[in-house]
Amino acid sequence: MSNGPVGVALVGAGVISGQYLRNLSAFPDVRVLGLADLDTERAAEVAREHDVPVSGDLATVLAVPEVEIVVNLTVPSAHAAVALECLGAGKHVYGEKPLAMNMDEAAKVMAQAAERGLRVGGAPDTFLGAGLQSALHALRSGLIGEPVAVTAATQSLGPESWHPSPEFFYQPGGGPLFDLGPYYLTALVSLLGPVARVAAGTRRARAQRVVGSGPKQGTVFPVDVPTHVNALLDFPGSATAAATFSFDSAVNRRMIEIIGSEGALSLPDPNTFEGPLLARGPHDADWRELPLSGTTAGRGIGVLDLARSLRAGTPHRASGELAGHVLELMSAIAESGERAEFRPVATSVSAPEPLPEGWDPYAATLS
Repeated sequence: MSNGPVGVALVGAGVISGQYLRNLSAFPDVRVLGLADLDTERAAEVAREHDVPVSGDLATVLAVPEVEIVVNLTVPSAHAAVALECLGAGKHVYGEKPLAMNMDEAAKVMAQAAERGLRVGGAPDTFLGAGLQSALHALRSGLIGEPVAVTAATQSLGPESWHPSPEFFYQPGGGPLFDLGPYYLTALVSLLGPVARVAAGTRRARAQRVVGSGPKQGTVFPVDVPTHVNALLDFPGSATAAATFSFDSAVNRRMIEIIGSEGALSLPDPNTFEGPLLARGPHDADWRELPLSGTTAGRGIGVLDLARSLRAGTPHRASGELAGHVLELMSAIAESGERAEFRPVATSVSAPEPLPEGWDPYAATLS
């Protein structure tokens, strides 16, 4: 395919699929053509809700010739295997986070994509939203001078109170680091560039948790990953960062603050696409809110950027390389917590270029 809207299929009809389906169906430059799931009845039901023409198992949607990009919304343990199957069928892949369970799996995905001349993209794409794009412009304008230090935190009591099947959040590939860390680490890398080394301390408050809602309410399940992580990140030539990722905190907190030589920025929750974005000068008594520019369309704008970039032959921003660097950061943080030592980060990536001014997901730009 070389022109016109880009055909897209989704794999995984779980909770997050609704957001992707609503948004992608509203973007004129993509066409949602298929939805796959291990539970084909579930796939058919969700497909009917969103007027998706083809549903079934993965082989069924991969057989649709007009599908160019597959959006991989499966559980983390299946991300690499599904991506490899899609690449093997000649499709570009955009996956939910994390890119894979480990760097060996990620390397196989990226190698097969390179061998076949295909692209890999990866969530989160929240750094393309108005809040974080405006933060990027503020930093590049020199509003707070040179970045010096970052404090970031995401703290809660975990998702089991509201998610009907929260077990996977507490298995390898989950926990607060691998579940929420991608939003914070991707935001920081998009703003400050790659990380060279990390150190961390990790804890697990409880060996078991209880499902709090839905048909499995009251079910006890094991916790197999750390549930509280404190990390230090070294951005060479830029700031250092202290980050907390916790499912053990009675204090709810979502924050990133960047201290610069001439002021400070308070960023919006990086799991959102909006604001507020706040700034403070050296002599200001309080924060002031900055205006935002950009899109707040939500999940799927990274898929759209990939689709438009395919047609234009230009790099896309929510790339497999970026997702791979973030995966290595999380893996290195986990290893540091186990070994009680600084861990180097071998991969590097260029911070993605900002979206062009006026970038509109609802405009029809492909014909």
